[in-house]
Amino acid sequence: MTGDALSSSAPRGRIPRTVRAGLLVVCVLVPAVVARELAEGWLGAAATLAFIALPAAVTAVLAPYASYRRRDALLWFIGPGLPIFILIAWRLSLLPYRDWAPRPDEAPRARWLRDPARAGLWYLPIEVR
Repeated sequence: MTGDALSSSAPRGRIPRTVRAGLLVVCVLVPAVVARELAEGWLGAAATLAFIALPAAVTAVLAPYASYRRRDALLWFIGPGLPIFILIAWRLSLLPYRDWAPRPDEAPRARWLRDPARAGLWYLPIEVR
């Protein structure tokens, strides 16, 4: 283990992780609701598109960090976007550690952690894609 984040930080507990995930969801959904309310006067029934556009864009940007594909953001347009985003927020709140198995394209860079403080977690350095 080199001088990266692995050597100095510990995984978050359940309560801090829940708070971080909840804040991420709120910080995305509140502006989406405001955008919908502002657009309702101009667009009428089509204002729902204003509600969907922001969370879909944020989901597309953040999905690869949680081992999802960018195209999963399209689920916002057919209905199950919110549960997927909640799962993505839950996963992002633990980074750089992971409690899910890496995707095949991530596996060569991932490390299974065995030390007692981090047992059962994967470590994958965060990189910009």
